[in-house]
Amino acid sequence: MSNTKDEDTLSACLDLARRLPPHRIEHNLGLLCDILPDLADDILSSVDQPLKVHVDRESKQYLVSHSQDTRLGRMPEVCDYNRDGESSPWTNAYDPPLADGTTPSPKLRQLEITMNDSFDVYRDLYYEGGVSSVYLWDVDGGFAGVVLLQKLHVFEASERGRTAHYKLTSTVMLYISRTAREAPEQSEFTLCGSMTRQNELEAPLDPASNQLGSHIVNLGRLIEDMEIKMRNLLQEVYFSSTWEETKDIVSSLRSTVGYGEQNKRLALQGELVGLLRGKNAAQAGSGLSV
Repeated sequence: MSNTKDEDTLSACLDLARRLPPHRIEHNLGLLCDILPDLADDILSSVDQPLKVHVDRESKQYLVSHSQDTRLGRMPEVCDYNRDGESSPWTNAYDPPLADGTTPSPKLRQLEITMNDSFDVYRDLYYEGGVSSVYLWDVDGGFAGVVLLQKLHVFEASERGRTAHYKLTSTVMLYISRTAREAPEQSEFTLCGSMTRQNELEAPLDPASNQLGSHIVNLGRLIEDMEIKMRNLLQEVYFSSTWEETKDIVSSLRSTVGYGEQNKRLALQGELVGLLRGKNAAQAGSGLSV
């Protein structure tokens, strides 16, 4: 296929993935990769997948990573943060061992360790527990990374003298369901969706402290602001509107009483309306005759 056709095909796949249920994204991506193996790496690197919690067997600590495509057995090589599927931020080692696995430079590794500790505190303050992980890697002119904290916060940082420029892309995936097994007396339902937002920040690097501390402060503020915005959007726009629409749909399709009882009520209501109209007409007529 020509490059243009490849781009059109990839665009169609991504457009399809956005319209498929997020809770089945792994299965659907596997099907797309089976159909278009030449575009498998591009597809997998362009679509966010649900997060998974693993255990670092060496440090015995929990870590968050992207879910891996078990059919392919690996994350796509072109994905910038493929190491989050196979390596631990605590030990900086791959499991299973990978001889040529990408690891951050010593200076960036120190920042990675400090950011993991910092976001542990952030997570406990905001969410009162849970698991989070931070992964960093070197890029030309700076560094990039991902903060996995119930959401995917992917960022790039480039230093410009005494300032740094940050680009952040954040994604949250939601999935709520109730099955007949969980609530036999109630109906099944599934609500799911995803939201992605981007932001940029130009912030100073404090000359009085090392640059590592400045990066942590700047990225922490950028990610915190993004989380607040996304939380407000989900609560005020997505959840409220979706819940009202869902209630309207359920009300139009389902009744708490039987259809026979409902028809009796409607008939009684119609009869009462007719009697009231007749009474009003009689009163109006008697008033005219006086």
